[in-house]
Amino acid sequence: MQDIPVKILESNGIKIKIPCIGMGTFGSDRFTPEQVADAVKGGLKTGYRLFDCAAVYGNEDMIGKVLNEAIENGEVKREELFIISKVWNNMHGKGDVLLSCAKTLKDLQLDYLDLFFVHWPFPNHHAVGVSGDARIPDARPFITDEFMACWRQMEKLVDMGLVKSIGVSNMTIPKFEAVLPLCRIKPVAHEFEIHPAFQQPELFNYCVEKNIMPIGFCPVGSPTRPERDTEPGDIAAMQMPEIIEIAKKHNVHPAIICLKWAVQRGQIPIPFSIYENEYSSNLTCMLNDPLTNEEMEIIHKADKNCRLIKGQVLIWPTASDWHVLWDENGKICGWND
Repeated sequence: MQDIPVKILESNGIKIKIPCIGMGTFGSDRFTPEQVADAVKGGLKTGYRLFDCAAVYGNEDMIGKVLNEAIENGEVKREELFIISKVWNNMHGKGDVLLSCAKTLKDLQLDYLDLFFVHWPFPNHHAVGVSGDARIPDARPFITDEFMACWRQMEKLVDMGLVKSIGVSNMTIPKFEAVLPLCRIKPVAHEFEIHPAFQQPELFNYCVEKNIMPIGFCPVGSPTRPERDTEPGDIAAMQMPEIIEIAKKHNVHPAIICLKWAVQRGQIPIPFSIYENEYSSNLTCMLNDPLTNEEMEIIHKADKNCRLIKGQVLIWPTASDWHVLWDENGKICGWND
């Protein structure tokens, strides 16, 4: 087991260490909670210390048993771990964020979270496993006042000591521009889709300039993502010719090149796998044989602007298609977009 380098986050005047790579735990579309928890158990032994969880993944209680056992057995100290979770869309209402956090802490068997995210910036809730063309009757666009009502509760969690830091996920620059001036405690991190086929340079640079740490989900392009998020023409990052060619030069799997690129670029990737050979190599990939500047530039130029996690099931009934979720016209999309 090798020590993983860390980055420093600053939240509400407090500096927090976060590992440069972590393990995701979203596998509910393909794997049982027990399988995901077993992966976390193996990940701990391999050296992972950052675990990205969420209430909606439906496995936090099983993961909590693994974490508690590892702490009780002296395998790891709580302060060595960096545990993330997220409030789901149906828990944005008054008092619900606290309830969500309390349940997550109970399930994970922890006294505090290191980072707590607002999973999506609007309260559009869908049932697990719904089809891509499903619509929620009361779904609605982003509303600044609604988001801030949720965020005020997030800030209280910091005040109460239940979470050390708070962040956002699946945001856009127009949404950031609307809420950042209103935040008493600013988001310390932003979790969003980033991989070589969808690099989001404008949003990435915006976060860096605002001192908001980019955390990238789907860092290898999520080739086994839910069917509802697939469209003809989608490009999985590790299937890109440029990635495959560089992988051959380094004699590694293309997924490893995606992760090396992510860490060297400056975001924190959170790959997920239940297979020991995969999550072990994911962790150690950043400790040796870095990509050259030339290889980094090749990947930079290979960006396909291909969003894989589209969020179709979250759009409102009058919306044209999933693009409105992402404010692609440069302003917050509303009811008539």
